[in-house]
Amino acid sequence: MKSQRLGTKRALELFHPTARSRREVARPLPFMERAIKRDRIFKRIITIATFTAVVATVAAVPAGRRSVLRSASWVRTEFPRVLGVEPSRSRIEADLALKREQSMERTRFSLEKFYHGAPPAIRELFDRSGMSPRNGLIRWGFGDQSFLISSRVFDPDDAGRSYRLKPRVRSVWLRNITIIDGPFGMFLVPDEPETREAAVAAGAIVDLRSIQTTNSWGFRGGEPETHAELRGIVLGDSFMLGMFVGDSDTPSVRLERYLAQETGKSTSILNTGSIGYGPEQYFYTLKSVGDRFRPSFVVVSVCPNDFGEGFEVLSKGKGDWEGAKYWLDAIGQWCRSRRILCVLAVVPCDVQFLSTRKDAFYPGLISNHFSGSPLHYCDPLNEFIDENIKLVQQAIDRDGRRPRSSPLYNMEIADNHFSPLGCDLWARTVGRRVARLLAYNGIVSTRDRSTNHEQIGAD
Repeated sequence: MKSQRLGTKRALELFHPTARSRREVARPLPFMERAIKRDRIFKRIITIATFTAVVATVAAVPAGRRSVLRSASWVRTEFPRVLGVEPSRSRIEADLALKREQSMERTRFSLEKFYHGAPPAIRELFDRSGMSPRNGLIRWGFGDQSFLISSRVFDPDDAGRSYRLKPRVRSVWLRNITIIDGPFGMFLVPDEPETREAAVAAGAIVDLRSIQTTNSWGFRGGEPETHAELRGIVLGDSFMLGMFVGDSDTPSVRLERYLAQETGKSTSILNTGSIGYGPEQYFYTLKSVGDRFRPSFVVVSVCPNDFGEGFEVLSKGKGDWEGAKYWLDAIGQWCRSRRILCVLAVVPCDVQFLSTRKDAFYPGLISNHFSGSPLHYCDPLNEFIDENIKLVQQAIDRDGRRPRSSPLYNMEIADNHFSPLGCDLWARTVGRRVARLLAYNGIVSTRDRSTNHEQIGAD
């Protein structure tokens, strides 16, 4: 019976070779092994050649070349992150430089196409403003976005800032410029009679409230006083620049006045804010002027588009938080190495108290990534909410109706930057924290100010 079962098993193995054990399967003859290897190598060569041909064909046109480069950049930077491996800083910066160059290339193409199809009045405005294909300045900001700015108001800067304001220039903002299928442009233009005439002819509005001047250092405001008893630097973007407010109403000027009154010392604050700047440009700005000005303190102002697209940051918390943290940490380290007080101040947005606040996203994720002491982190949102309630009630009592937007912002011209009232409130809120920390660190004495050490915990 046993022998019969063994015979049956053997018979099955003869008809079904896969039923045999691995040891019993016969190896192919040598000449067949060589043929199989050659066949595999040939197939791999065909696959590689086909892939190379497709890539070469796609890369032969500009759009395809950009797609190939973007894909390669993703493979080098983002794919390792998927595997839990953080790419080197040099690789991150190399890929970012590639994205910026591609973005500027697209903007140049868009400008050329738009300009040559635009009405004569628009072309005249672009020519006089220093924003035509011949004389316009296309640079990156907001991380890796590119835009068109006036070469008569800004200079290129390849030492980290991408661009900077020209020294001793008077300029003004233009509004209501219609650009269809054209480049993203920021119309801060020279304030000259010819430019104003061209703007009006093109249907733009010359916002006379926004006239601004730069000092010999290339920053908005008066000349820095390098021998003032108390000196500060404000780093930031268009909020700190003071978009659509006059020279005497910027957050930095209001902060200077507040601290001079609070401390009783001669005070000078360097306003380094610029449109389109982000944490990387903040750092290189500080690096370029910090040792020359020798500040007692530095205020770093951050807003949603310092971390990504503004709406995505506010509503979903999506942004490049690690990238921003790298540069904010670099600023903090620069200050610590020189024993300079550094305060991170968050810009409150009107949507946070007119719509949905969502603190967990903004500014919650900022505080999560902030490496400094809680004393050096300042969020004025609650002060803005309280002040907005007061101002709205005053408007109702005065006019008999509720204002359509917050008086703390420029929403009457569809702009969400601080109004003069907002600039002043930001300066008072941040200034109070700075003054207390200056006293706490022994930089000013308590007799120079109305607050005292015990009040620090109140913030």
